Amino acid sequence: MNPCALFIRRPVATSLLAIAILLVGMVGFRFLPLSALPEVDYPTIQVQAFYPGASPDVMATSVTAVLERNFGQMPGLREMTSVSSGGQSVVTLQFDLSLSLDIAEQQVQAAINQGSSLLPALPQPPIYRKVNPADAPVMTLALHSSTMPITQVQEIADTRIAQKISQLPGVGVVSMPGAPRPAIRVQANLQQLSAHGLNIDDLRTTISNNNSNAAKGQFDEGSQSYTINANDQLRTADEYRRIVVTYKNGAPVYLSDVADVIESAENNRLGSWAGLTGGRGTIPAVLINVQRQPLANVIGVVDAIKELVPQIRADLPPSLSLDILTDRTDAIRASVEDTEVELVLAVVLVVLVIFVFLRNLPATIIPGLSVPLSIIGTFAVMYLLEFSLNNLSLMALTISAGFVVDDAIVMIENISRYIEKGETPYDAAMKGAGEIGFTIVSLTVSLIAVL
Repeated sequence: MNPCALFIRRPVATSLLAIAILLVGMVGFRFLPLSALPEVDYPTIQVQAFYPGASPDVMATSVTAVLERNFGQMPGLREMTSVSSGGQSVVTLQFDLSLSLDIAEQQVQAAINQGSSLLPALPQPPIYRKVNPADAPVMTLALHSSTMPITQVQEIADTRIAQKISQLPGVGVVSMPGAPRPAIRVQANLQQLSAHGLNIDDLRTTISNNNSNAAKGQFDEGSQSYTINANDQLRTADEYRRIVVTYKNGAPVYLSDVADVIESAENNRLGSWAGLTGGRGTIPAVLINVQRQPLANVIGVVDAIKELVPQIRADLPPSLSLDILTDRTDAIRASVEDTEVELVLAVVLVVLVIFVFLRNLPATIIPGLSVPLSIIGTFAVMYLLEFSLNNLSLMALTISAGFVVDDAIVMIENISRYIEKGETPYDAAMKGAGEIGFTIVSLTVSLIAVL
């Protein structure tokens, strides 16, 4: 049986099939995501526990150690790392690639529930989220101001910039590491509290009772019902200062009489700095990291962000500046372009070497067409298999070009042998292809298996 007989008997259909492969491959190439390395979704989960006021030693012994003992009993766990800091514990769990991430999440939740009775009175249970250690931010922006407090800068970055960027197609996570969130800080005056017969617990209870948004009830009158709507949440420092803590001699004692109320950061020991170009040095700033979605085109995501940056700058107050700190696509663009150039040069050199040794133009055209056609057609298969165009895939295409040339030369040489014996081109093609058709297929499959 000759696997090439059908294509030799139907030259028109073969030509149309080659054109179809070419067109489909070109369309697939346009939709292939571009990245530096292949997509690898590591089943990794990060668990965070918060215990405000606890030292790193207390977090390590009371929280981190308890979580690690329960996590260590989970099947499929390959690696576990932890970091204990002031008031926070972070445990990173990496599972085997064969384990489903959904099953890993169930195991983590069960381990947290099992160890909850051994943990101290945390303000909230430990939380977990899926992370991918191989997915680094594709772009980092810096928002800074020389006159505006950093807490206000963070609020603008969170409400204006992060939300707009997260709406772009292909954008996965927009995070602001080290950004101090705005908060109202109440610094109690212990002497004044003692003078009024109060303590810290009384002050905390009073603030909590005056800063709530609970249901107020409703009025029912005949066939009508009225819902009481009032929001008791406090948002500014002035509103906190007017809280009545107690009464003394018939006069109210306000919070401002026993404490200093200031607008500050939730964690004043947290911050981030940006090293700016143009001699501006290193200044405090809010860093905005942008990560892409899985299988999203890195180049397309970054280009969309760059198009949005001028619009964001136009909407910002004059005292704010937005700069691009890092762009991961610069290295990706250069690396992929170099690999593409190497691939084109390899194909051209192969065709030239064939022409020099065969000194036959028709015999040179055949591998000259088969190599680009095979490579372009592979792009369509890569798109269907959800592969990306990266350095490794382009390197594999460069190597596979040599396989195609080897097979083409062997086929041409066997057909030329029959033509030299006096056979017609059609008969020579049928005999030559029939003799080594399966040999070429088995040789190619063997090479693929070895690689």
